[in-house]
Amino acid sequence: MRSPEEFYSHQASMRPAQSLKLWHDVHLALVRDGEHDLSSRQAAILLTIYLDPPPHTVRGLARKLGVTKPVVTRALDTMGALGYVSRRRDEKDRRNVIVQRTVKGALTVEKIGDLVSSMAMELTA
Repeated sequence: MRSPEEFYSHQASMRPAQSLKLWHDVHLALVRDGEHDLSSRQAAILLTIYLDPPPHTVRGLARKLGVTKPVVTRALDTMGALGYVSRRRDEKDRRNVIVQRTVKGALTVEKIGDLVSSMAMELTA
């Protein structure tokens, strides 16, 4: 088994075609697993919420992604219904909506990370 340093240095040497194959294979596996498959926008929001330190607001997510607040709100509506995130009003500034992580969302992000890692290792082995 490779150390994390060996894995990431090997990843850096992937060719664009290998990277696209990995991207394709990961998305294909996610579509086939029977769970709800997220749009690219929803995936970007979900990963931002779980990889960047909190707090997260609708306004901040919109700014980071370069989209409007209604676009983020629609994505969060879907992800909230799936149980991946929750929202609440900021008690200090009621104009802000705080987006929070959930256990189901954390497990989903972990599953995606494991899938990417295992497929990348297979591809570059």
